[in-house]
Amino acid sequence: MYELTLIGIGTGNPDHVTLQGVQAIREADLILIPRKGESKADLAGVREEIIAKACETPPQIAYFDIPTRHSDEGYLQGVDDWHDAIALRWQAAIAEYPDVTKVALLIWGDPSLYDSSLRIAARLHPQPRKRVIPGITAPQALTAAHAIPINDIGAPYVVTTGRRLRDEGWPANATKVAVMLDGECSFQSLDMAGYDIWWGAYVGMKEEILIHGPLIDVAQQILDTRAKARADHGWIMDIYLLQKSTR
Repeated sequence: MYELTLIGIGTGNPDHVTLQGVQAIREADLILIPRKGESKADLAGVREEIIAKACETPPQIAYFDIPTRHSDEGYLQGVDDWHDAIALRWQAAIAEYPDVTKVALLIWGDPSLYDSSLRIAARLHPQPRKRVIPGITAPQALTAAHAIPINDIGAPYVVTTGRRLRDEGWPANATKVAVMLDGECSFQSLDMAGYDIWWGAYVGMKEEILIHGPLIDVAQQILDTRAKARADHGWIMDIYLLQKSTR
């Protein structure tokens, strides 16, 4: 039996890791790091930098390759099968170190918000003891970077994905919507004259890019900036907040 700790590391800035997260890194016997191909090698490098900054003597590190996700049988079934495949990669990596008692994964953002690590962990056999260390979320980092509140006074806000915004449109009764996991810039599906946007990429990192304004005015700037940044770095993580325009 081992303990599996999922450590939220924020949006890539080593300073986002809480003291609790640093302590969990120091206590780990083994840390699993995913590899997503040469074009996204920087993602593993960020995790390595965080580990090196947290402790003088790093724990053992085991790398595993992220399998390809397929959607031949539909999106949800494809995700379900993908999670099964990732769980098998975790198990195989951990099995190479039979004497470890504390295993950790560094989770981008927070393990509770649009991250599947807890669902993947539930597929491990036998089940380890699980511990979660919260991290700064992408919406927190975005609103901090733009120095804005995420909600209006006494009002709720919606967090959703690009796919749902594109397929279902603007959420009913929402005035502010944070959109994550949007590789297709789904704000283009809206009547862009009716919204303001606060967009950010690599938020909190030295590569941070921020754009804000009426959506109709800055949409093309975001599209061009996003495409160039992805080409320059080989990967991109971005998020945006939309608000119905009051003009």
